[in-house]
Amino acid sequence: MSDKYEGEFYCVKCKDKRTASGDIVVNEKGTRMAKGKCPVCGTNLNRILGKA
Repeated sequence: MSDKYEGEFYCVKCKDKRTASGDIVVNEKGTRMAKGKCPVCGTNLNRILGKA
């Protein structure tokens, strides 16, 4: 499962919403999450998308 997500993430380091793209992964509880990098500071970004 190598789906892509492109949209808004919240960067906790910049304290602002950033538009980025990332891979969609499923955690052990079955929740889909998008993981990407902040284009400004390089911090890891996570966005919870809901149950798979």
